[in-house]
Amino acid sequence: MGELNQQVIKATKWSTMTEFFAKLVTPVTSIILARLLTPADFGIMVTAIMVISFAEIFTDAGFQKYLIQRQFDSKKSLYDATNVAFISNLFLSVTIWIVIIFFCQHIAELVGNKGRGDVIAISCLCIPLSAFSSIQMALFKRALNFKLLFWVRSIGVFIPLIITIPLALITRSYWSLIIGMIALQVSNAIILTFKSEWRPKFWYNWKLFKNMFSFSAWSMLETLSIWLTSYCDIFIVGTILNDYYLGIYRTSMTTVGQIMGIISAATTPVLYSSLSKVQNDDSQFARILFRFQKTISIILMPMSIGIFIFRNLITEILLGSQWHEAAWFIGVWGLTSGITIILSYYCSEVLRAKGKPQLSTFSQLIDLIFLIPIILYGVHQSFEVLCNLRAITRIFLIIPIITITYIFVNISPWKMITNIQIPLIASIIMGLFGYWLVQFNNSFLFELIAIVLCIVVYMLIIVMFKSTRKDLYYIKGIIKNDNK
Repeated sequence: MGELNQQVIKATKWSTMTEFFAKLVTPVTSIILARLLTPADFGIMVTAIMVISFAEIFTDAGFQKYLIQRQFDSKKSLYDATNVAFISNLFLSVTIWIVIIFFCQHIAELVGNKGRGDVIAISCLCIPLSAFSSIQMALFKRALNFKLLFWVRSIGVFIPLIITIPLALITRSYWSLIIGMIALQVSNAIILTFKSEWRPKFWYNWKLFKNMFSFSAWSMLETLSIWLTSYCDIFIVGTILNDYYLGIYRTSMTTVGQIMGIISAATTPVLYSSLSKVQNDDSQFARILFRFQKTISIILMPMSIGIFIFRNLITEILLGSQWHEAAWFIGVWGLTSGITIILSYYCSEVLRAKGKPQLSTFSQLIDLIFLIPIILYGVHQSFEVLCNLRAITRIFLIIPIITITYIFVNISPWKMITNIQIPLIASIIMGLFGYWLVQFNNSFLFELIAIVLCIVVYMLIIVMFKSTRKDLYYIKGIIKNDNK
């Protein structure tokens, strides 16, 4: 287990470095693009991404998760399964892209972008391109080799700087976003294919495909349910309101994701890969989960509350004055993100790692039953009501997933909550202090000083407790780990 712990630490380090580096560069491009393009341009981009992500559910068919979670008896059996997954993925990707090209105008009208079928058709080139990289990426994640993925992502984050922004300066059009997205997929495909030890070959086995698909079908259904949960509100806002509000709505979520994703996007794949390796050892399984939740909550909880307190400053810095309507939604979405990631997202990884994606699918379907009518009600009231309801609903929808996790995996919800109680209480105290400070002055410089003071207050509370001091040493160990 000592070797596994070292692998987890190394993987967490490189995955965190990946997200941290990306989040250093990405806000720079977002700051520039938000001032060159309009919310409506971003709204058009959102609908294209919605179509792409929907199509990729069926092209991947859950094969990535199969390759990561499955226990293989030899490298040959792993590579045979990888080859079947790659060929299936590529064939389905090209087929679906061709279908999208033929029906692009109808699809554009369906998602609220009538007359922009060309946008849908061209942007969906990303679907077959991702087939060249997604399977290789799964192999690297399986091996906890996040160091290579760090370099792949590092190169990718410069694509907007060298392609998207120059095109935006010239065209002032959403086409700069589309072309930049395609260029990123090309970059990933080339690098991962070149660096992968596995190479595709002309070999296919229908029996193996059937065995893989019998496992992956539930994973695919789970991904579909996640897509519906993530994009049902996008579809409703895009069709009932307009591109402007869709751009405000989705960009607010994306902005929070850029901040919180430094930690969440770095740790979630590491957690899944780590739990998959010990899926048959319940005590080690629970220990890794609780360690992740406790450690990550020390960082995510204050970030979550801080985004709400300093929402206007964040909006002004990252998006600019034309996005002032996004500030409130950025705040409430950030406020609910920390607890949602730690309890809901991580519990989904638990179910997947245990080979029970059908339970996560069931949880997502429960979410949809409540989410769709709430969004329909909110969108017909006002944009502000919609934003508030959407954010608040996230908290209540934690209940189904933690209940299912308790019933089928015997992970106690109460233990998960008490596990993060110190960071949660410390963050609330920090938030009250920050709220009190901004009442005196909301100038740019004063709010920056207030953020520093809030960090100091939070850290003073955290170091008062022996258990959280140990977690700080654990975080320090991840940072110092030299990956030898």
